This record gives sequence, C-alpha cells and structure tokens, in this order.
Amino acid sequence: MTVQSLEELAAQLPTGLVLAGLDLGTKTIGLAVSDLGLSLATPRDVIRRTKFAKDAEKLLALLKAERVGACIIGLPVNMDGSEGPRAQATRAFVRNLEPKTDLGFAFWDERLSTVAAERALLEMDVSRKKRAERIDAAAAAFILQGALDRLSSLSAGSAE
Repeated sequence: MTVQSLEELAAQLPTGLVLAGLDLGTKTIGLAVSDLGLSLATPRDVIRRTKFAKDAEKLLALLKAERVGACIIGLPVNMDGSEGPRAQATRAFVRNLEPKTDLGFAFWDERLSTVAAERALLEMDVSRKKRAERIDAAAAAFILQGALDRLSSLSAGSAE
C-alpha cells in the first residue's frame, strides 16, 4: 500500500487487525499498538536501530506478531509547520519500507509527543533510567492515541 490520509487508512483496515504507532528516532524506533476497538494505544517494544534492512526486518516481524493492519508514523514537523531533515528522513524510511510490506501508512504530526511522553512518565514517578528505556515507546503511544482520538471524533461527527 501507499501512504494515505488517516481517514482512508482507517476505512481500509481489515477487521480483526489493529493500528500501530511508530516514533522513528535516530537511535531507536518506538512502537505502540491499538486495541481492536481502535480506542486505546499501548506502548510496546523499542527497536535499537542499526542498519535499515535489519531494522525493517525486526519491525515487520513485531508488526506481524501484534496483528497490525496499518501504521501511523510520527512526522517530526518543526514548530512553524515546516519539514526539516528529520521529517525528510522519516518520509525516506517509509518510502524504503513500503516495498517490503502490504501495510498501509499514514503520517501524524508528532510535535511535542516526546515532551508529553516524558511528562507522563515523570508523573508516574518512573526513574530516569527507565524513562530513557521507555520514552520512545511512550511517544509512539502518544502519537497513536492522537490519531485514534481523531478517528473517534470523525466517526462521532458522521453519526450525527
């Protein structure tokens, strides 16, 4: 599949499959998955990045194990809305991953997702060491939850 809008992606999601949220960092890839009802995001594993081929293999294996039907990719947009080198690297990662899978992809503006994830972990009194281990998966959950909330509000609006 190709990159689609969030709405198109959700409409084509096969029954019985979930959405995944990805936070692509330079050193790690954070992963979160939704429930079957597409209402709650839960942090999962963090993949330590090495080379693209190995990263893609590990990621696709995890996505298959979690029964993921499509991915929401955090797009690191600058605060002014422009796209810099990190956004370009994220788009390139997805472009390179697309030929290896039938999964659909949608981008989600991830501005301040890591900040929000850090705050949540601090509020839960998670130690500095454990925060460092969990921050990317927590950011992926924050990204995915934002997309799930958007889908929920769209479906509530169309039910009126």
